Amino acid sequence: MGFTYPGVYIQELSSPVHAIAAAPTSIVAFVGYTLSGIDNRAQAIFSWGDFQRLYGGLASNSELGYAVQQFYNIAGSGAQAYVVRTPMHYDPTKSPVIYATAAFGAGQGANSALTFSALSSGLWANGKLLIDVDVQGLNLSAAPSGDPLSFNLTITNLVDGSTEYFPMLTLNNAAQNFVSNVVNDIDNGSQLVSVATNLPTPTSSVTALAPTGLVGAALALTTPTPGGPSYLESVNGPIGGAATTTTASGDFGVTLNMPGYTTTAVSAKVFAKGAPIPQTVQGLAAQLQTALNAQLAIAVSGASLTCTAAPVGTAGNFGIRVNANLPNAPDIVVTVTAPSSPLGDASAALGLSAAESPASNVAHYALGSPWKQATPIANYTTTAATPPAGLPTSAELIGDPGSYTGIYALLKIPAFNLLSIPEAARALPGASNSPDSSVNGPQIYSAAATLCVQQRAMLLIDPPPNVTTVAGAVDWKSTAIGVVNQNGAAFWPRLRLFDPLTNQIRTFAPSGVVAGVYARADGANGGPWVAAAGINATLDGVQNMTYIMSDAEQGLLNPLGLNCFRNFPIYGSVLWGARTLVGADAMASQWKYIPVRRTALLLESSLYQGTQWAVFTPNDERLWAALRLNIGAFMQTLFLKGAFQGQTPADAYFVKCDSETTTQADIDNGVVNVLVGFAPLVPAEFVVIQIEQLAGQSSS
Repeated sequence: MGFTYPGVYIQELSSPVHAIAAAPTSIVAFVGYTLSGIDNRAQAIFSWGDFQRLYGGLASNSELGYAVQQFYNIAGSGAQAYVVRTPMHYDPTKSPVIYATAAFGAGQGANSALTFSALSSGLWANGKLLIDVDVQGLNLSAAPSGDPLSFNLTITNLVDGSTEYFPMLTLNNAAQNFVSNVVNDIDNGSQLVSVATNLPTPTSSVTALAPTGLVGAALALTTPTPGGPSYLESVNGPIGGAATTTTASGDFGVTLNMPGYTTTAVSAKVFAKGAPIPQTVQGLAAQLQTALNAQLAIAVSGASLTCTAAPVGTAGNFGIRVNANLPNAPDIVVTVTAPSSPLGDASAALGLSAAESPASNVAHYALGSPWKQATPIANYTTTAATPPAGLPTSAELIGDPGSYTGIYALLKIPAFNLLSIPEAARALPGASNSPDSSVNGPQIYSAAATLCVQQRAMLLIDPPPNVTTVAGAVDWKSTAIGVVNQNGAAFWPRLRLFDPLTNQIRTFAPSGVVAGVYARADGANGGPWVAAAGINATLDGVQNMTYIMSDAEQGLLNPLGLNCFRNFPIYGSVLWGARTLVGADAMASQWKYIPVRRTALLLESSLYQGTQWAVFTPNDERLWAALRLNIGAFMQTLFLKGAFQGQTPADAYFVKCDSETTTQADIDNGVVNVLVGFAPLVPAEFVVIQIEQLAGQSSS
């Protein structure tokens, strides 16, 4: 700006300060089998309730479920974790179909318009995921503002009663609310199913979806004549005649078409002699539902019907929609029969009109339906999930980096700091000391350690179930663990905790407990520089261990870099070790201690994320000065929190970025080098107390 008058001018200058925030240190990633949930997708959870909702809670054959529960028992709700569900192992020589499916939609020849597939593999989904289609509240007129291909979609999980609702979807593949665009959206779409479409071109030849549940012909309420009767009028005639009360009783019948039961017909008096006739379609539906359910409950145990008013056709009329619910047969076919004489003229009201309703339809579409209709429904097919051959093997747990499966699903999330794979040390069912040979722990941990180095995380390694002695622990750590990496830590022995499913004590891999101890300690200490070990590292919920060791026995294991669990009077069960996989005394590694390594990972992650602004900035002294300022401010913040040794900042850390670290050759190659050093806090493993007794002195 120009200066044209004498006075004071205020100018705002851009600051060279780019505040660097400390990266999180205790986001835990769990990989393994769960009861249900989306396969091979890392999902964030913040409480045990989140895990129960997304993954079905505890299962006796899911080591991961117990590990997550143990983590939150110690860390508390609010701690962040990611869970990756690995599918069970399937026999490749058998059918490749794994996921329960349902395909439906008329007018597509041999194929169906929509095919819904469960996102979670396993037999649990067969008959437990329901798809409902309705058009309630939609404008289905053929006017330009309407969309005759629109529908509402409801997905129900019968296991936990949860539902997903997606209104105003369409089969018009040119529209933004096209069904697959919405349902398959990874963020806001379904967490239960995916959908594939098979629609003809052009869109004008696509047939609208038939609503689930039997839908009667259209009904309309006529305008009452002053002083005259008010009644419901169907397409083909009045209901109950032109009178406000019935002159005779009449029955409606319902037939349930299902195997496993004798085809069941139930009749109920819907119109009693002298009773008022319903004056709305909604009233008629409610009266029909009450009457039929009273009789159905007697005839078929657990069965029920829901009757609602539903739009039919394109003229804004309503019919009766009948949805049936029956244990183990959610997609039964319902047929409503005509009322008995003298109410025969009401048959059109609840009968089917070929012009406006499907000839027949199921109560719900069920993925992997466990039964087949005696008379198959046209354009509706289901495929049951393939029975698995067993729990996930090493192949499923490791996964494929190109497909982002197994541990590599974690590449899709922003960051994690601790990795727990309890399935890698899985015991055989009912044999707590026998390892499952279908998993190769060293192979899994080798791949996981490499991933942890790439992602700046720590791998928590569980001991095999058959390592039950000190000698066995020495052999395991020295020769059998298969991993020597500064980003890993091994723990022994296995822990014994209460199992809520059996009300008994059970042996578990300890990584979930360790992750909880680390998360709790980071919150209490402000960061990972204080070792999460010692009398403050109590193991909440741990009843016992598979081996109770002495000081002398731990004296054999600690120099090898194996972290032990101990039990002390007063303090109870505690974590009594803080060494990495390269923490053996003989290795003399600078990354001997877990808190030192985790502090370095904190610095690496924070500086990596906090200096992205420097990319493409001119590589000169101004950039170097800004980097020194920003990184120095971050290091000073950690120094004030007690993260480093030293009484002064000069003793605790340094930041160097100048012409010495970045030469002209570096500048020509677009490289800027920053040298950061810090003096780590080293845990006091050995506290030596020297006691001197003063000799008595004579007074004089």
